[in-house]
Amino acid sequence: MFKINDPKANIRNILHGFFLAVAVTVAEPSTILPLIVHHFSESVILVGVFASLLKGGAIAVQMWAAFYAQEYTRVLPYMRMVFFFRWFSWFLIGFAIYFVGDSNKTLTLWLIGIGFFGFSFTAGFGAIYFKELMAKVFSKEYRGRTMANRQIFTAIGSILSGGVAGYVLENYEAPLNYAYLFMVSSFLMAIGFIAFGTINEPEKKEVRKKEKSFLEFLKNSFSLLKTDKRLKNQVIILLLGFSYLLSYPFVILKANQSFTLTGWMLGGFITIQMIGSIIGSFFLWRKMSDYKLMLRLSFIFAILSFFVAFFANSPLFYGIVFLLFGLAMDGFSISGMNLVFEIAPEDKRPIYTALQSNITSLGLFFPILGGIILKYMGYDVLYVITIIMIGLGFYLTKRL
Repeated sequence: MFKINDPKANIRNILHGFFLAVAVTVAEPSTILPLIVHHFSESVILVGVFASLLKGGAIAVQMWAAFYAQEYTRVLPYMRMVFFFRWFSWFLIGFAIYFVGDSNKTLTLWLIGIGFFGFSFTAGFGAIYFKELMAKVFSKEYRGRTMANRQIFTAIGSILSGGVAGYVLENYEAPLNYAYLFMVSSFLMAIGFIAFGTINEPEKKEVRKKEKSFLEFLKNSFSLLKTDKRLKNQVIILLLGFSYLLSYPFVILKANQSFTLTGWMLGGFITIQMIGSIIGSFFLWRKMSDYKLMLRLSFIFAILSFFVAFFANSPLFYGIVFLLFGLAMDGFSISGMNLVFEIAPEDKRPIYTALQSNITSLGLFFPILGGIILKYMGYDVLYVITIIMIGLGFYLTKRL
């Protein structure tokens, strides 16, 4: 029998976040991923492309997923299929690095790219189903708490993974060390998927009959976006929140120019970022139900992080940068999800969720633009542009 705010559902949500974090931290976009790509190619633009591929593939299918999800009374069966394809894509990356690796660097990069795209493409479906489950299984007040709890254990998982990654990177030669990380982490990822796949989902009472065609659905969805001023403002502001991705993947490359970056130091920066996540979730986000304030604070932490990055020239300063990153990113994630739940009618929730996620997810391609700016204008210009765009997002939050 279904019970809202069931502690068992909270535990399954936490386990999913923990083991997913343990896995994906081995390709952390601000630390390890740029070094993996840099091993196979010297192009900074390619670093931006791969940082976008890790999450950007989700954009392609979120509206399509929402089109069908309108009339689903339960989404968990579809979520389980998403879990399988995400696991397979992640394992493929490690397999490609191990069996192809340096023997054909171009082919290896293509296979890594396919794996990243598959992982993020299926996440587009998963994002709609996950948010639908969160809205059905937890109340507004409890939802912020369970997501903050999830973020705390996600951070703990990332810290553990960062330590292991540091050891592997320090003690095994590239690129085999990257292959080991991906293949082993894929099986840890599966544990979290299995845990979440057994959550108790209630049947949805208010559903919509989907339109006759996907084109008609898109037309109706964007008409809704035009008429709902709050949703439109929210989408613009959250898209500007993603501007940190202009510079985020390149911070570690700048650090690598300033001092010798060891495997242990790399793992340490991941740990510090996750400590920031824990501090934010435990002391701030889990105690807040004012999601507009949470969003404003996240913008402030993001702005501060790039101010420090602009002047950083030592491990200590970069530690502060990653600590502030950790504080900001969880706040953006939790506030963005809950703000759309506050304005979405139950029967239109998949549409609202998909519209916000799909449009704001365009920001996941900011690293490509960031790579171009970096190549032709340098770090100083890149950081200044990033700070201006994040600052604009903060200013516009007063419209909510």
